[in-house]
Amino acid sequence: MDTAERRELLTRYTDEVVTEEELEDVLARDEPRAYIGYAPTGEMHIGHFTTLRKLADFLRAGVEVTVLVADLHAHLDDEKSPFDLLEARADYYQVAIEAMVEAAGADPERIEFVRGTDFELDQPYTLELYRMMADTTISRAQRAGSEVVRQSENPKLGGLVYTLMQSLDVAALDADIAYGGIDQRGIYMLARELLPDYGYAKPVCVFAPLLSGLTGGKMSASDAASKVNLTDTREQVAEKLQSAYCPMGEVEDNGVLEYVRFLVFPLLDERGETFVVERPEKFGGDLTYEDYESLEADFVSEDLHPQDLKNATADHLADLLAPVRERLLDDPDLLATAYPDREE
Repeated sequence: MDTAERRELLTRYTDEVVTEEELEDVLARDEPRAYIGYAPTGEMHIGHFTTLRKLADFLRAGVEVTVLVADLHAHLDDEKSPFDLLEARADYYQVAIEAMVEAAGADPERIEFVRGTDFELDQPYTLELYRMMADTTISRAQRAGSEVVRQSENPKLGGLVYTLMQSLDVAALDADIAYGGIDQRGIYMLARELLPDYGYAKPVCVFAPLLSGLTGGKMSASDAASKVNLTDTREQVAEKLQSAYCPMGEVEDNGVLEYVRFLVFPLLDERGETFVVERPEKFGGDLTYEDYESLEADFVSEDLHPQDLKNATADHLADLLAPVRERLLDDPDLLATAYPDREE
C-alpha cells in the first residue's frame, strides 16, 4: 500500500484533517502512531462505534494505535464518574472498545490500551502539566474545552485541568496523530499551540463527524430515544428507528442517513456486502445499493421511502451490533459493576 492509499484510508469518512500535508509527512516515517482517548463516563453507544470503527482504517494503513482509557479525566469532568467506579468503568470501556474494533474487522490485540492512572500521576508528566498550568489562562482553557467538558458560570478546576491534560496526553503517548470526534477540535488545537513550546511536535489531527440524534439535532447521552445503545436488542433498535426523525427527502440532521453513511456502509464495504432494502413487489420490490451516494440520491428524489429506509437500517444495525452486544452481555457483572444504578 503506497502513501496515497494509506492517506485515503485515514481521511475517508472524516470531518476534518489538520493538516493533510502534515499527515503525508507522518505516513512517510517509520511506525507512525495514532491515539484516541475516551473518558469512561456513561455507557458507550452507536456514536462511539462510528468513531471507533475507523481504528480499523488506521491499523490497515500500518499506523500503530494507542487507546487511552482516560479514567482520571472521567472524574475531573465535574465528577461524571465517581472515584470508586473508575476502575470498573475503565474495564467496561476497554471490553466495549475491543468488541467494536473486532466487529469492524480488525484485531483488537494490535491496539495498545493505556489508562490515565498508568502515567498521569508520575513525573515527568506532572511537572510538564504544572508548567502548562502556569502558562495557560483560564479563558483559553475554557474555550478549548467548551465542547467537551461540562460548562457553568462557576467552573470547577477539574474541567480546566482536563483540557491541559488531554493536550499533554498526545506528547506523553508519543502520538503523531490525535484522533477523535470533531467536538475535540478545541483541545487538540490547543495541543498544537502549546506542545512546541515544551519541545514536542505539533500533532496531526484527524476528526470524525458527530452523528445527529434520532430525534433530530444533536445526539444526547441523556436522551435514550436519540441514540442506539450497544446492548439494545433487535426489537429495541427497530423501535428506535421507527420513531426516528427522517422526513421524506431531507438529509440535514437526519440521524438515520448518518448511521447509514458513517457506520453501515463502511462496514459493509469491508465485508464486500451491499445495503439491501426489502420491499414488497407491489411497492417496487427490493433495492440494492453498493454505495451511500446512490442511496442518498434515491432518498432525496423520494424513490426511497423513509419507512423502507428505517426498516433496512434497523436490520443492518442490529446485525452489526450483534457481536458487540453479545460480548458485553457475556459477562453480566461487567455492566452491573460499572453502572450499579443501571436499569435493565
